[in-house]
Amino acid sequence: MKDTLAKRFDMKLKPRKQAWYLRPLTWVISFPTVWTHKLKINKIDMKGLKPPYILLCTHHAFIDFSVTTAAIFPHPANYVVAIDGFIKREGLLRNVGCICKRKFTNDTLLVRHLDYALHVNKQICAIYPEARYTLVGTTAILPDSLGKLCKLMKVPVVVLNMHGDYLSQPVWNLAKRKVKLSADMTQIVNNEEIFNLSSKEINERIHKAFQYDEYKYQLETNQSIDFIDRAKGLHKVLYLCPNCHTEFEMSSSGSKLECNHCHKTYEMSSFGVLNATEGKTEFSHIPDWYEFERDEVKKQLVKGNYYFEDDVFIDSLPNSDGYIRLGKGKLIHDMTGFHLSANFDGEDFKLEKDPLSLYSLHIEYDYLGKGHDCIDLSTLNDTYYIYPINKENVVTKLHFATEELYKMKIIEKRGLNE
Repeated sequence: MKDTLAKRFDMKLKPRKQAWYLRPLTWVISFPTVWTHKLKINKIDMKGLKPPYILLCTHHAFIDFSVTTAAIFPHPANYVVAIDGFIKREGLLRNVGCICKRKFTNDTLLVRHLDYALHVNKQICAIYPEARYTLVGTTAILPDSLGKLCKLMKVPVVVLNMHGDYLSQPVWNLAKRKVKLSADMTQIVNNEEIFNLSSKEINERIHKAFQYDEYKYQLETNQSIDFIDRAKGLHKVLYLCPNCHTEFEMSSSGSKLECNHCHKTYEMSSFGVLNATEGKTEFSHIPDWYEFERDEVKKQLVKGNYYFEDDVFIDSLPNSDGYIRLGKGKLIHDMTGFHLSANFDGEDFKLEKDPLSLYSLHIEYDYLGKGHDCIDLSTLNDTYYIYPINKENVVTKLHFATEELYKMKIIEKRGLNE
């Protein structure tokens, strides 16, 4: 196989303290950006708190990192970053304190790195537990293990809930918009409580602090985003027509979203509200449409007739040097999980991911301008970027199916154990 001899990313290197000479650089990069967006940070129960502590951050767009830098100023941090962030800049990221992670893997090594960063480096550990940019500006699924991790680290827990970041650059259309930003920085577990609270109670506090809705924020702050292509790309997320229930026939351009099957059209206002140009508006609030799609996928899973199959391109990312195109293969996603198969240079390749191994799925739209959406599936020493070839606009549905199938299997497992 083409990547057999590729050097693997060294995940064992301990996290470094942020190099003193790079700290001013992070400020120079971050502060002009947040000043442009008139960032306001609301600090709650933060008086007197000094590192080390865990900083759990919501994840909206690339600007999140500038907001985080401004929020913790003047302190440095160790940041958990996905491996694709290290491409062609591993040395720089290690020196600014980044810790590499492959998304949606059970990585015990990361736990040891966090412990080292907190208790030896004595720095803030910034974690983005949603593990991907929010798709429609609402909270993504958080891992069940988060409370247990915080409990294990025995340091205070802070949540940085950012507002406006998604609106400034939604993942389905990366053109930048002018939006006022704010952030709530809240100590949700103090130095005494971390010893007294259970993992479940910590989880409950995290989930409460992580609630956000970017489109509600836009309306509440009365921000008009008069961007001409404000709906372009939205069909990547809103792929199911609520009028005729046809999948993958939505298209978008300018401020309009249209079903190419029944031709119903919706206009997105400068305040992020949808209205049908004719007839009933099924969902004026974009997150409501999104959750409608989730419910429809769940119905297919409950009936047991969910199935996806397509030919795919497969890239490997074994290290920070860049992607290796392995070739074509086949991806199946069904009630038993993901099944990726191929033959590279005469050698059979298979990757299986059962439903309980993935509580969510990382997806990308038009990833790196390659013209294809993709998903990625990781092992502990490799990440595979998988691009459907024949079927378009399907990755959002794959992510719904992954999350809902995981929930179903967890319920089944608990039932068997009772």
